[in-house]
Amino acid sequence: MKLSIIIVNYNVAPFLELCLKAAEKSVETANANGFACEILVVDNNSSDGSEQLMNDSFPHLHFIPNKENLGFSKANNQAIRISTAEFVLLLNPDTVVGENTFSEVLRFMDAHADCGALGIKMIDGRGQFLPESKRGVPTPKVSLYKMLGLSKIFTKSKTFNEYHLGYLDKNQNHQVPILSGAFMAMRKEALDKVGLLDEQFFMYGEDIDLSYRIIKGGYQNYYFSDSSIIHYKGESTKKGSLNYVRIFYLAMIIFAKKHFAGQQSWMFSSLVKVGIYLRAMLALLFRLVLVLTPLVLDAIVIFAGSYFIKEVYANNVKGAASYYGPEYLSVNVPLYIGIWLVAVFFSGGYDRPFSLKKLIRGLLVGALLISAVYGFLPEAYRFSRAMILLTAVWSIFMLSGWRQLFGLVSKKEQVIDNSNNTKLAIVASVGEGNRIRQLLLDIGLDMDFIGFIDPENFIEDKHPQKLGEFKDLRELMNLYNINELIFSAKDLRFEQILKSMEDLGDLTDFKIVAENSHHIIGSNSKDDAGNYYLSEQLYRIVKPSQKRNKRVFDLLMSAILLLFSPVFIFIVKNPLSFLQNCFKVIVGKMTWVGFVDYQFEKLPKIRPSVLSPIDPEKLTGLNEKTIERLFQIYAREYSVYQDLATVLKGLRFLGQ
Repeated sequence: MKLSIIIVNYNVAPFLELCLKAAEKSVETANANGFACEILVVDNNSSDGSEQLMNDSFPHLHFIPNKENLGFSKANNQAIRISTAEFVLLLNPDTVVGENTFSEVLRFMDAHADCGALGIKMIDGRGQFLPESKRGVPTPKVSLYKMLGLSKIFTKSKTFNEYHLGYLDKNQNHQVPILSGAFMAMRKEALDKVGLLDEQFFMYGEDIDLSYRIIKGGYQNYYFSDSSIIHYKGESTKKGSLNYVRIFYLAMIIFAKKHFAGQQSWMFSSLVKVGIYLRAMLALLFRLVLVLTPLVLDAIVIFAGSYFIKEVYANNVKGAASYYGPEYLSVNVPLYIGIWLVAVFFSGGYDRPFSLKKLIRGLLVGALLISAVYGFLPEAYRFSRAMILLTAVWSIFMLSGWRQLFGLVSKKEQVIDNSNNTKLAIVASVGEGNRIRQLLLDIGLDMDFIGFIDPENFIEDKHPQKLGEFKDLRELMNLYNINELIFSAKDLRFEQILKSMEDLGDLTDFKIVAENSHHIIGSNSKDDAGNYYLSEQLYRIVKPSQKRNKRVFDLLMSAILLLFSPVFIFIVKNPLSFLQNCFKVIVGKMTWVGFVDYQFEKLPKIRPSVLSPIDPEKLTGLNEKTIERLFQIYAREYSVYQDLATVLKGLRFLGQ
């Protein structure tokens, strides 16, 4: 056996399916070139249907299902120990390789006897180069520059960006110190000499450690740019989270203690610990600024408008500059601003991307609420309803205006709902293209379908939905203003898809559909992990406005239940569990209504719930297919009122 491809999976079944279909194509090419290959999949006790996927679609592959999550290092070592191949490749399940990838990698490693390990050029789901494809040793100095953000500012500097080796040409092969575990091909002889992955590392850092040990063992590590792969950066990783920062840098401490001596190790560990807290504080500050900036700007704009309108109205309508007392600006206007901001918030006017429709709806609702509150104010504070109306009109125009200006300046932030603005083209034959269109219709996506782009003489020129040929892809995108492409992996080679994504870069959103798959895989942001439509856009329950409404409902309901708990403890079963559930919901560990303990691949991930939207007394009598269908309807048509009805109907079961 020449090559063993080892894939460790954990709860990313849709990505695993695409990864394996691409890998099998590459294995076919390698076998045809005289390189015998095998694929081994280790699953770390996934709960998303991964094992079922393997049994149904890939029964011919070597599959190792674990009964617990052993972590990345242990799971890879399981497969490495049973491999008899000359080379071993660690491959992430959220990657897509080309048909010639394995053959080209093996040829290179055969031609370079000093090559102990090899990494590859990686792009993300938007076709952008991933700098972690090649890395330097994370010494204290190198790590400091990275944590301070200097490596991002001076991307080509040999001094400040040693971590990602930004000064090395990404389109040339290089000897490099550190490789990424997302794609790491290794000579088995080198592993036998330096040892397998260090199982101290549960996740992150193990690739750095192993790369470093391979170099210390007398071999070279290579960055290979002659082939490229897609890496969706880990659906389950969430690299922007504080938890990722903590786990990653703690892994760096383990690395430092292993490989740096005395004072240097202490310095590195101390630096990393400071870095964790500093990064956490900066992340928290950034989120606060991100959340508060639009509210502060809106408050300033409304206050400025109120002052301007007061001056003009008092002088020109009331005939006296002092007609409105100081109480108007010190009491009324702050009250009005507060009501408007709250109304816009709950209307979804601060969700990204900004929506003018939601903003205007919130301002109008706020104006109605202010008019209602106006009647309850003391006589001394009832200045003029006309002022409220004029300020509302000012706010609609000016708040909309700064959002539009911001959108033009940033060139990235959309200021309208994009649900109906996606101009979609499908690169596929008519038959496969129509199947993909049906998938979109089945999951309720409203897109402006432009037409089909012919991969390779599959579509007659006279076909009414044919836009043109695949070779003219860039011109067609510009001509029809296409901002989303879906590639059919049945009709295109994976290498064609990869090259198109690299060439087109950040011009559009890319999605891929594997042959016979019902998953549409892609990434809508270069900073996002991958996603797939079946959980991304089908359900109302995962939309920001509905998630917020659900959370507010949970908090209000918990407060009411606790307030009247002396009564409810005589109604609910298990009063102690009822009180515990109230506090779990308040701290965000649970929600009142959801999918209870059921796990279904096609359903979005929400907090564990106390109640199900299905009558508790009927739930036990239904089969899983029916339960899944009912949960899908609940998630698709979600509303707070449905949660309220479920809680009122299931009061007796709030302690379960």
